[in-house]
Amino acid sequence: MAILALISMYLITHIKRHASSVEECFEVGVLLSIAAYWLPSVLFLILPVWVYLIYKNLFSFRSFLASLIGCALVAIWVVVGNLFQLSTFNFQLSTFNFSLSANLFAWIPAGSFLLAWLGTTIVQQTLRER
Repeated sequence: MAILALISMYLITHIKRHASSVEECFEVGVLLSIAAYWLPSVLFLILPVWVYLIYKNLFSFRSFLASLIGCALVAIWVVVGNLFQLSTFNFQLSTFNFSLSANLFAWIPAGSFLLAWLGTTIVQQTLRER
């Protein structure tokens, strides 16, 4: 899960200037949704991605929709897989408990990667301004 979060942050930070971020937003939506299969609160990592894109002036309505479509793609895959027993995981939709405190230790790697990413981004910006 933490590796998927790290890959998604890598994709977002390596968008070229004056380029479209639609494809990367779709990939981030897919990666974070796959990680959310095991820890549903990972989907909240999309919010810092959107904030970063707004900060870099790369955010558009198409990017927003692409990230939502990426999340919907994985959600549809999970539902169809569970309906036809194609999935190798037993995911019970009726016992779906969404809680931020559940699996709190699973957030340690994802949170440390997110904090490291935010810290390096801020340091790079301040060093460029000097």
